Amino acid sequence: MTAEAAAQIAYYRLDSAGSTFTVQAFAEGLFSVFGHDPIFRVSEFSGEAEFVPGTFEHASLRLVISANYLSVTNVSKSDRQEIERTMRNEVLETSKYPEIVFESHNISLSRIGEDRYRARVIGDLTLHGVTHKNFWVNGEVTASGEGELRAKGLCPIKQTDYKIKLVSVAGGTLKIKNEVKCSFDILARSV
Repeated sequence: MTAEAAAQIAYYRLDSAGSTFTVQAFAEGLFSVFGHDPIFRVSEFSGEAEFVPGTFEHASLRLVISANYLSVTNVSKSDRQEIERTMRNEVLETSKYPEIVFESHNISLSRIGEDRYRARVIGDLTLHGVTHKNFWVNGEVTASGEGELRAKGLCPIKQTDYKIKLVSVAGGTLKIKNEVKCSFDILARSV
């Protein structure tokens, strides 16, 4: 990259407080109708995005999630504590793998409206100590004149791709499906 191109790059910092990021798991098995489809809120993450305004050349994204700060939102308090303990200790093993990291290596955008873009981001996702190259995230990005970007989208993740043990309870009659759905509405502010 030339010095001139580097001087044109706009830098943004991800704002977890102004964002919504959730992961939904789905129950299956004989008693799944009585079970929960837990939704986890990702409350602690950081990261940055950069690109040349107008052209989106040299675009990149880095997102770091603190795995200990996922909290289940749609169950009773007594169930919440047990689900969160299981998720931290047995599923994500946060003492060994405290961070979930996504780093892009290819971003493409196509304009769909005034300051709105369809985005495809391809990068490396490291989760539970396993890195998968060429992980795809599709979404929509909106730019505002106030130095803000907002990215919205969904992406599925198969837990077994990251050597995550699928959780089951009640002698295996209630278990969590392999695929979870990540949903995000992330705010980034110009720095």
